[in-house]
Amino acid sequence: MCPDERARSLRVLTLSDEVVKFIYSPAVRERFADVDLIIGCGDLPHWYLEYVVSMLNRPLFFVRGNHTCVTEYSETGERAVEHGGVNLHRRVVRYRGLLMAGVEGSVRYNRGLFQYTQAEMWGHVIRLVPALLRNRLSYGRYLDVFVTHAPPWGIHDQPDPAHRGIKAFRWLVRTFRPAVHFHGHSHVYRPDTATETLFHATRVVNTYPYLETELELPTARFTLRLIAGSREGRSMR
Repeated sequence: MCPDERARSLRVLTLSDEVVKFIYSPAVRERFADVDLIIGCGDLPHWYLEYVVSMLNRPLFFVRGNHTCVTEYSETGERAVEHGGVNLHRRVVRYRGLLMAGVEGSVRYNRGLFQYTQAEMWGHVIRLVPALLRNRLSYGRYLDVFVTHAPPWGIHDQPDPAHRGIKAFRWLVRTFRPAVHFHGHSHVYRPDTATETLFHATRVVNTYPYLETELELPTARFTLRLIAGSREGRSMR
């Protein structure tokens, strides 16, 4: 067993879709002082994520959303990525024993950026498969955390063209059984809206607009415990 595979817990702050006023303030440092890593699930400006990283001094892993601005401007000129973050799109990475992978964007509904057909989303997911198989050989499991902007097909999605779920994500979750699938994209306005769904062995979690969780990591699997989120009594089905 590798030293960083020993049973322990990680606290994760996940963010998506909306700039939260108290998070974009000095209060974030005290409120999330115990966080071990930050995960961005899309549709957030670069400066927001960079502010959180700079205040908490924790690593950032992210995917872009379908409304993500490609270019922002700073004192150093144009830039198109978050400084200090790792873009998970079509990548499989390992951090402190945590196996993560991600896919950006949403289903295509107009000519906007980071929108893909269902077939193109299948292509993104298939690109992950060789590394997931290598994870199984090396660590005894395929994946711990799957990070996307859009939800999987039939889970937390909506019937309008812009918010339909992704069929390939549903297949990946069913086949490779990550412990948790964090996503954004589906805004939540009603307290009875389901935001956490157990699908086979995976907890699918809509993180909009922020969520703090604790991941208990034994060698092969881990459990997820909600610490605090943007809504009291998040609904699960």
